[in-house]
Amino acid sequence: MRRTGVSRRQLFRTSGVAALAIPAAGFLTGCSFTDPGTGKPTGATLDRLKQQGYARIAIANEPPYTQIKPDGTVTGAEPDVVAAVLERMGVPEIEGVVTPYESMIPGLNANRWDIIAAGLFMKQSRCSQVAYSQPQLVSTESFAVPAGNPKSLTDIASVKSDPAVRVAVLPGGFEDGALKNAGVPPAQTVNVPDGRSGIEAVKAGRADAFFLPTLSLNSLEAEGIDITPPIQDVQQTGSGAGFRQQDRDLVTAYDAELEALKGTPEFDRILDEWGFSGDAARGVTREELCSVEG
Repeated sequence: MRRTGVSRRQLFRTSGVAALAIPAAGFLTGCSFTDPGTGKPTGATLDRLKQQGYARIAIANEPPYTQIKPDGTVTGAEPDVVAAVLERMGVPEIEGVVTPYESMIPGLNANRWDIIAAGLFMKQSRCSQVAYSQPQLVSTESFAVPAGNPKSLTDIASVKSDPAVRVAVLPGGFEDGALKNAGVPPAQTVNVPDGRSGIEAVKAGRADAFFLPTLSLNSLEAEGIDITPPIQDVQQTGSGAGFRQQDRDLVTAYDAELEALKGTPEFDRILDEWGFSGDAARGVTREELCSVEG
């Protein structure tokens, strides 16, 4: 399997979004599957991806879900699964584009990337805008709090019970939506741009907790910070690859190869490497995760 690497590529910044440059054979020189007037893809998306030899994926650079290594390689649990499935489909490479969570769906629908592969958790509002694959990852949620958890924050209810509590969130992330759906006032949330900034907000006293998936918080371990046990009053979270609604044929083909991959040791090996459970991903359906409110 070929990953996005440093060969003929460099990290660059465009329109406020960090991206990995596409090889000269890619879109920088034009593509017969793109309408020159609108920039929108034409023809079957899978045929286009096979011809160009790569798929552009939106990621957030939030380990263990997504990560860019120092050499520019795109990895993480979701991109690794997506890369394995796409290879089975005849698309040997992935190209990562780093973007905020709130920009992922608009960017997908504006054809800036082909797939969202960022651990963008399924919920009702997103499932109405994105054609998700079957689940690839299932996760839990926790708070990062000052050592000793002085505010005794163990769940969303404990946040709501104290109007003075401030919780850091990534805007547009699942956790931001979970707090809003639970009726936590906007004044109790502190927006931060990334995981490290959330930890720093807690350490500096700007927030009493940082709400994020348990595994993400564990990867951000810092002195003076504790990670709470998984929060119980938030619905089960999980993600799949996200596609444009009009790419239903691509989703069907992707699901078939994903199902085949789930039946191999490779699927468990990929998820085990990042701390996820293959059995957990097999034990839930797209319909169940898309029923999550928000």
